[in-house]
Amino acid sequence: MSRGNQRELARARNSKKAQAVKKKKEGNPSKRLEEQAEIMRAKQRAADERKALSQQKV
Repeated sequence: MSRGNQRELARARNSKKAQAVKKKKEGNPSKRLEEQAEIMRAKQRAADERKALSQQKV
C-alpha cells in the first residue's frame, strides 16, 4: 500500500496552484474588478469590430 512520492508530488502541485490563485486575488477588490471590466469591454469592442467587418464584406 505504499504510494511512493506520489502524495508529496501532489502536495507540491497543489501548493503551486494555491499560490497562483492567491496572486490573482491580491490588491483592492474594487480596483481589480474595474480592471477586469475594462479588459472585457476591450474584448467586446474588438469582437464588435470584427463582426462589423465581416458584415461589410458580405
